[in-house]
Amino acid sequence: MQKLLSVVSPKAPATSSGLSAAPAHLESSNVVQSFTNDGKAQTTSPENLLIVSPYTSRPHLLDLTLLNHAQVFLAKTLTILTPVVETYATLPYISSFNWKAVFGLLAASAKADGYVWKEQFFYVIIFRSQVPPSTNRSDLAALDVKAHAEAMAGNGLLKYWFGTPDAEGRNLATCIWRRREDAQPGSSGEGHRAAMRATIKMYTEWQVERRKLIVGEKVEGWDIIPWTD
Repeated sequence: MQKLLSVVSPKAPATSSGLSAAPAHLESSNVVQSFTNDGKAQTTSPENLLIVSPYTSRPHLLDLTLLNHAQVFLAKTLTILTPVVETYATLPYISSFNWKAVFGLLAASAKADGYVWKEQFFYVIIFRSQVPPSTNRSDLAALDVKAHAEAMAGNGLLKYWFGTPDAEGRNLATCIWRRREDAQPGSSGEGHRAAMRATIKMYTEWQVERRKLIVGEKVEGWDIIPWTD
């Protein structure tokens, strides 16, 4: 298991341009109405809605009131997730992102709040792909938006990130779920099925990898290992 050698300060992360990243929550004062799995209406204030993907409209936001404390901490921390190399599409997943900063911030945030983190794990999907130059990426983007909204309906997708195709059309996308059971309904909607049909037709090649993200006691260690059923 990876060990944290130091804990980073929970400041707003710097982007590649050197600017501080904007807070990943809505600034509007409007109250949003949504529905629980049993169909009951509920209202959620904007400070409890988290942007966890490139999409910022209501169907794509994470409702923090439906998560436990650990899931809230991790979801907020994952807003700083960013690649540390340009070749993330082909390099090992564990060495492609700023995981040390993520878990350093998680440890600092939990400690500051007086929360004692217990060891637990999360479900990770990695999608590696290659698209030919002739691919209509606007069509793929529209399919992705619909599939993501479906995935967010269960409120278990804590982070969705995708990159930009490199010169050879290779790219990587990743989902971090609170548990595997949340991912199953999210992959059965019509939007996701349409995206998979497009994948078969439009992509030169594609590969799905499953991982287990383990966060140790008090966030003193972490690891990302192959998922086994």
